[in-house]
Amino acid sequence: MKIEKEELELILDQATQVDSISKQIAGLELQKNKLVNSYSDILEDSNNTRKELENKYGSISINLADGSYTIIQDED
Repeated sequence: MKIEKEELELILDQATQVDSISKQIAGLELQKNKLVNSYSDILEDSNNTRKELENKYGSISINLADGSYTIIQDED
């Protein structure tokens, strides 16, 4: 005994769609992981740059528009 041809085609089509979506999800997860790693790397680089600038200039606040800075006074 067999199911009808149309039923088999429907099941095969649905299985193909599930497989395709699963592969797309896996690809997106890989992209997400790459972006998360890149984000972590740039945060680490940014923190290192911040420390280098602090060692050179002391505690400052930098205006990102023009590069000027003001010294941050310690509040004791």
